Amino acid sequence: MGKILKEKEIIAIGGGKGGVGKSFLASNLGIILAKNQIKTVLVDADLGGANLHTCLGIQAPEVTLSDFVNNTNVRIEDVVLRTSLDNLMLISGAQDFLGIANPKYSQKLRLVRAIENLNVRYIILDLGAGTSNNTLDFFLLADRGVLMVLPEPTSIENAYRFIKSALYRKLRMLTREPQVRAVIEKAMDKKNDLGIQSPIDLIDHISNLNPRLGLQLEEALNSFRPAIVLNQVRSMADVRIGFSMQSACKKFFGLQVDYLGYIENDDQVWQSIRKRQPITLNGDHGKSVRNLRSISYNLLHNLQLKME
Repeated sequence: MGKILKEKEIIAIGGGKGGVGKSFLASNLGIILAKNQIKTVLVDADLGGANLHTCLGIQAPEVTLSDFVNNTNVRIEDVVLRTSLDNLMLISGAQDFLGIANPKYSQKLRLVRAIENLNVRYIILDLGAGTSNNTLDFFLLADRGVLMVLPEPTSIENAYRFIKSALYRKLRMLTREPQVRAVIEKAMDKKNDLGIQSPIDLIDHISNLNPRLGLQLEEALNSFRPAIVLNQVRSMADVRIGFSMQSACKKFFGLQVDYLGYIENDDQVWQSIRKRQPITLNGDHGKSVRNLRSISYNLLHNLQLKME
């Protein structure tokens, strides 16, 4: 029996560091969906460092998330921009107000609710780099969270840190008990005096304090299933990094991670970025486009995607 489709799904694309290709994947995934007549909105959730509009070849927008967040009279629909594709829309990130990078709780809650209420089939969040609380919260908001990774030690290390930080924040949000929250905070430090070295150790420790809560956190661990995409792949050794990361996450975090695929190193990619012309927009059928289509299919496996 096939998977039952939700009416709306949110996809978040993050990364442990900048420059790994988050906006490249977000923009081209949105184009692939739009070309398949699927109504999609791209949200530049890199608050304070927006550039998704540039990837789409759009000039700096006059209305952005700043207008929505800072003015309660502005609706989310007022900051939705049309693109060159009928089924693809853009909500540009903030550019004109540095304080928006750290919105108040009430502002963030209003933004989250507005995003969830957008009347489209898919919402794609292009997140900021790193592991700030805002970035992690948007990642956890999504139905499907994807991490972009380069086949480089620093990027791989940062990806592991992102996954662990997101999981621990998810667990922390499940309880208001100060004692348990303090344990989770301590566990984030590898040198903690509790001997906690992994999420499994953490849940075992909390289960001893509160068996009911321990069971709840174990269920949260089992339901947390991020995905990874390798970018700028040059060899089969690079391709295999994705499988190695899958194994490591299972062994050390107790997490099932999906490896959606990879994007080969391709001169056409950087040329398309420089020209501000998304590589999937003009019917290109090069290797990176084939990679993107494969990743899209693996992410949205219940769709029969047929690129023009």
